[in-house]
Amino acid sequence: MGTVHPIQLLPGLPISALGAFTPAIAALILFYRSDRFSGVLWLLRRSFDFKRVKNKNWYLAFTLINPAIAVLAYGIMRASGESLPNPLPLTFAIFPLFIVFFIAALGEELGWSGYATEPLQQHWGIVPTGILLGVVWAVFHFIPLLQAHRSIGWIAWWSLGTISLRIIMTWLYVHSGKSVFAATLFHAMINLCWQLFPINGSYYDPRIFGLIAFCFAAIFIIVRLPMKGKTYAA
Repeated sequence: MGTVHPIQLLPGLPISALGAFTPAIAALILFYRSDRFSGVLWLLRRSFDFKRVKNKNWYLAFTLINPAIAVLAYGIMRASGESLPNPLPLTFAIFPLFIVFFIAALGEELGWSGYATEPLQQHWGIVPTGILLGVVWAVFHFIPLLQAHRSIGWIAWWSLGTISLRIIMTWLYVHSGKSVFAATLFHAMINLCWQLFPINGSYYDPRIFGLIAFCFAAIFIIVRLPMKGKTYAA
């Protein structure tokens, strides 16, 4: 892949990011081995299992947490004296970009949420599952990040944010009805907010984003709303 790293799908996104579909492919293969085509169809149907979320207010959390992190990051960076361009007004042009990110996120979440989260959560609990999957999720992106010429420090802070976001996503996923569609929406919003941050994410600061995401994750861990049948082993 090193020979093709100059080719970018989007600014800061090398072509190796197409590997995002490998978690879904792996999950589909594993389901086929255990349940044949019925298992494959069951997993594919999870792509649009939005009806699992009975209380639609949960979608506000899945949709708005990442924009809130981005707005806070922008405000903190501005308050610290960093010169940032004014955000561009949102237009309908973001919808094709969102669709692209949603499809790419689905390529991951069919594996991370649709296959791996449930058995891990039943055995270890929500927080350990979020941390474990968050670490794997972060490492999974190391090659594209290195090919995008990110420094080790940049990757370390980004990894903190990524692990924190996976903890949040796992918490929301378990509490809201275990919807792969909802998890994919959350994942797509991560990438959309990055690309909309000035300019095409070029001013994105993984240290600020990572620390804010970590604080959000800490809140979710501390709150621990009492839910019947849910495990919070830490």
